[in-house]
Amino acid sequence: MTRQTTRAWLGAGAVLITTTLVLTGCGSGFSGDDQSEGDTDLTSSDDGLTILIGSSGDAETAAVQSALDAWSEESGTEVDLQVASDLAQELSQGFAAGNPADLFYLAPEQMAGYASNGSLQAYGDELSNKDDFYPSLVENFTLDGTFYCAPKDFSTLALVVNTRMWAEAGLTDADLPKSWDDLATVAQKLTTADHVGLAFGAEYQRVGTFMAQAGGGLVKDGTAIADDPANVEALEYVQTHLVDGTFAYAKDVGAGWGGEALGKELAAMVIEGNWITGAMANDFGSVEYTVAELPEGPGGQGTLQFTNCWGMAADSPNQQAALDLVEYLTSADSQLAFSKAFGPMPSITSAADQWTADNPDLAPFLAGADYAQFPPNQDGAADVIADFNAQLESLKTGDPAQILGTVQSNLEAIVE
Repeated sequence: MTRQTTRAWLGAGAVLITTTLVLTGCGSGFSGDDQSEGDTDLTSSDDGLTILIGSSGDAETAAVQSALDAWSEESGTEVDLQVASDLAQELSQGFAAGNPADLFYLAPEQMAGYASNGSLQAYGDELSNKDDFYPSLVENFTLDGTFYCAPKDFSTLALVVNTRMWAEAGLTDADLPKSWDDLATVAQKLTTADHVGLAFGAEYQRVGTFMAQAGGGLVKDGTAIADDPANVEALEYVQTHLVDGTFAYAKDVGAGWGGEALGKELAAMVIEGNWITGAMANDFGSVEYTVAELPEGPGGQGTLQFTNCWGMAADSPNQQAALDLVEYLTSADSQLAFSKAFGPMPSITSAADQWTADNPDLAPFLAGADYAQFPPNQDGAADVIADFNAQLESLKTGDPAQILGTVQSNLEAIVE
């Protein structure tokens, strides 16, 4: 088993990225008034740009600011970065007031609502690098055949293992779980009076990995499939091991989320995304861990992916400059610099080899891009998932088929 000390990895990633970004070429031109052929539907002016983000912390804010400063210096267009304390609320308020930011972080589940009321500029097909994005990420931000906005980065879920506990249980590389049966076996061996074998959040955003591995999901080809027998099988599998005590929700072992359960050594394994690296380095630097791909289920490999895009306001007076900036921010050099600074994976395939070379111990996260599902992006999906999560909290004693039947009804109301 390859050991990884996250403090060492993030220490290297903490190198200042300003120089890297200044040297990064945009390749799309930086003119504010000159529009290239094909961009004639975009507004253009001498106005500066306002960027609204929801930051994970100081590292992300500093990285984005450095990128904006570098682009602004070369383009001559001023950029004002605004960091939201509540992104969804502040984005909504900006639209309601008729003064939205030119560019902003936009979640897939928010896109449909803003697109339907005319708030968003659909610029995806104008991107010079549009064919470089992972197809599943493009699908996240495509509505009725229209590619709205550029995925800014992404994360997937993988199995994260405490290497000390693994070794103490007599397990080796050969025991890394490849199937649900394997996972149940190692979870049992790793469960002690002091810690559970596997922990994860009491939510679809974690439990949904089992649904994907069973061959199910929530929406397929525009049709709600929550009550598919594969999903019932997945929840029954999870329920079985919640009951026997080898799996547990993070909150039930005294942790706020999987990263805390792993860091406090309340769980030997967790299902988490690559954002766990920052938390482990900052808060649990002495805990060594290994990342592995999630095991296959009856339906094959499966995980979930999460992303945001760079949304563009339909009312922006300088959309051409905004497009140029998006192409800069989603270039390979910029995204690799962001990855070093705060952990996300690049949303473009051309950066995959370099990212893997830079982060070999995290490669299982990127491997998941080939088979990851994403949460529904229909308008109203966030409310459906919130209700699903509330029901999953009592899965241990609940009826999986009944839970999924409710989710099916709720989904049908928004997708059919």
